[in-house]
Amino acid sequence: MKNVEKYSRGYFIPPVKSLKWTEKEYITEAPTWCSVDLRDGNQALVIPMGLEEKLEYFQLLLEVGFKEIEVGFPAASETEFAFLRTLIEQDLIPEDVTVQVLTQSRDHIIEKTFEALRGVNKAVVHLYNSTSVAQREQVFKKSEEEIVDIAVTGAKLLKQYAAKTEGNFQFQYSPESFTGTEMEFALDVCNRVLDIWQPTDENKVIINLPATVSMSMPHVYASQIEFMSDHLNYRDNVILSLHPHNDRGTGVADAELGMLAGAQRVEGTLFGNGERTGNVDIVTLAINMYSHGVNPQLHFEHIREIISKYEKLTRMRVHERHPYAGELVFTAFSGSHQDAIAKGMKWREEAERQYWAVPYLLIDPKDIGREYEGDIIRINSQSGKGGIGYILEQNYGLDLPAKMRESFGYHVKNVSDRLHKELMPNEIYDIFNREYVNINTPVGFTNYRYTQNDHYETIVSIRINNEIHEFTGVGNGRLDAISNVLQTALGISYKDLVYKEHALEIGSQSNAVSYVGITALDGTVYWGCGIDADIMTSSVKGLFSAINNMITSAKLPIETEFHLTKK
Repeated sequence: MKNVEKYSRGYFIPPVKSLKWTEKEYITEAPTWCSVDLRDGNQALVIPMGLEEKLEYFQLLLEVGFKEIEVGFPAASETEFAFLRTLIEQDLIPEDVTVQVLTQSRDHIIEKTFEALRGVNKAVVHLYNSTSVAQREQVFKKSEEEIVDIAVTGAKLLKQYAAKTEGNFQFQYSPESFTGTEMEFALDVCNRVLDIWQPTDENKVIINLPATVSMSMPHVYASQIEFMSDHLNYRDNVILSLHPHNDRGTGVADAELGMLAGAQRVEGTLFGNGERTGNVDIVTLAINMYSHGVNPQLHFEHIREIISKYEKLTRMRVHERHPYAGELVFTAFSGSHQDAIAKGMKWREEAERQYWAVPYLLIDPKDIGREYEGDIIRINSQSGKGGIGYILEQNYGLDLPAKMRESFGYHVKNVSDRLHKELMPNEIYDIFNREYVNINTPVGFTNYRYTQNDHYETIVSIRINNEIHEFTGVGNGRLDAISNVLQTALGISYKDLVYKEHALEIGSQSNAVSYVGITALDGTVYWGCGIDADIMTSSVKGLFSAINNMITSAKLPIETEFHLTKK
């Protein structure tokens, strides 16, 4: 990056301070949204959409809730002309929807545009010409007055053709490349056009101020918008519109600050498709507003269906990290993130909460059709016990003790690290079953029976080396009695037996699940899990599982000489 001297800041600061927008905290109501997917978005595709694809995409935009849709540049190609005529002649435009068309300030193009619009119920006719210093000097080689004349001539032609064409028309003007135009000159051009159109309360005019190329930091664009808003003629009868591009990666910020600065309307595309780095992403803008408790008046409740249609029709892909829409944006792999999310979700389940406030999740994924299972917590070698436990609880109803979650977490992370892959919920469940559930070797549980006097007396049948033995013991409770039997009979020692149980629903079958932990004399904790229709049997199976894990892991010898009757 050695040639920094060749770059200058090609934008223009307003001649007066325009900073009232800084006093506002957030956007309080939705703007008028205008989708330009079928024009700006379509012209930027490697393979532009055909007629049938454009009709399907138009229907998608209606389902999302757009009330203004730019349908193309009908004078530019037969496809765009035919598309508009199809919408009109087949009565495909709902009464509450306004289509928008684009035209340059040239007589034959404006004539063709109004020919395409004949009979339309409502339409915005969007006139534009470029006004920036770079365009004036390098492309058109025209003076400021000549540039003004292009705009004024086009404005007059729109009035003339609208007067003799069947339909209802609203006018829009864009000083294209606004961000590279001197603010006083941009204001003069727009006011000269407004003087031709004479907007009224019944017939307002749209002045659209595009960041055709994003050139400044967002706060500069906001000040430019505020300056124009404060000084445009007929301001009460002007709808101030934005059309940000994303060259600096700040399209969303430009639009948000521009709305704070007085803009009432935003032109953009779904997922930001458009020339170069794209147009402003209306999905992100709208859901940003939603996250602040403001209804964006658009519908993204089924975001995956929208993505599917978008990707099919545009042949573009929504990136995995795209805000809100990306496959991974609600996903946590990090252990600390997973633990916080799992605890936050549990906190919400414990009591009815008025406001969404789950750590790391800006909005509730379910509000846009995303599911918790397999979405918000996914497991790899970086994951932690909280996330792994959450997966088991949400998918399989297993509520592991905290210490057991930690132990199991190491098993799962080791598997993921060894395989170099993410683990799916079913794979995690399989690991849990393999490592902990009803482990019956080298010591196999067969049966037990007990009697109760001042204490519990039990007879336990176990299998060792394919032979079944019976052992008798006593304890303060049934599980304690069985534990005492096994330690004596097998010649092993442990302490601090911990136990947790709960009901387990798997499909239509109801079982009990018991988690048992034992601590070897060296301090190592071993865990087991038992699942059975009988709650007591599940606890015994859990104890056997823990003991078998201890024997196997610690490579303990098993006594082979028993001084009791072989069954």
